[in-house]
Amino acid sequence: MTSANTDMLYDVEDHVGTITFNRPDQQNTISRDMLARFGDLLLEADADEDVRAIIITGTGKFFCAGLDLRGSDITDGLSDRTKRVSPTIDLRNTPPTILHNIDTPTIAALNGSAAGYGMDMALGCDMRIMADSAKLAAAFTARGIVPESGGTWILPRLIGWAKASEIIFTGKTLSASESLDMGLVSHVVNNNEVGTEARELAKRVASQAPMAVQASKRMMRMGMGENFDDHVHHVFLQLLPLFQSEDFKEGMASFMEKREAQFKGR
Repeated sequence: MTSANTDMLYDVEDHVGTITFNRPDQQNTISRDMLARFGDLLLEADADEDVRAIIITGTGKFFCAGLDLRGSDITDGLSDRTKRVSPTIDLRNTPPTILHNIDTPTIAALNGSAAGYGMDMALGCDMRIMADSAKLAAAFTARGIVPESGGTWILPRLIGWAKASEIIFTGKTLSASESLDMGLVSHVVNNNEVGTEARELAKRVASQAPMAVQASKRMMRMGMGENFDDHVHHVFLQLLPLFQSEDFKEGMASFMEKREAQFKGR
């Protein structure tokens, strides 16, 4: 299945959904319409039983250079001091929140550099594969803003407070090798191998029992805010329905019969 709307592409193949930012001439910066489309595609992929892993990538030399700040797009009205800012902001259906809360595993295939919102988006994915020429640019404070899309929550948890502070407070740009050394990405590969490497990883994820993979991600996410005793209790409760699944029976049978499992997500 393939669908497209000029600026964003989406296709599903071999249980892998791929969302591609397709504005190479604008460094894949994200417009307001693209934000809404991105959120919709994440929800669509997560709800699709045929999709067991999601790849997020870009076309051209950039993964995503951030939000489109030109003209009157996303920043429309921000400079008008006569406008009242609402005291209540609903972020439940914005891409960073959706990306964090969906159960389908996500892979950022960093075909090129990611800056600002693009960096936050990559960090919000479960796994990251990076081109050796790509960079991660935390250019927020240099623009007078903060990492607005999850970076202040994610980065300290990935690499610790001190290193995250240095990157965010100084607006540092990280090379691929620095990103790998810090553990921000899983693999660094040649530019022309990013897509292949990401798809191979996604297919390995998709070959496992999908309900178990999604439950594992859900438990990992919950564990970020739980003490150990509460967490193992919740894990045990999650195991009970999995024991009744067809995939559990298939997993055990394939192990005993020394063959590849054929999981159906049931």
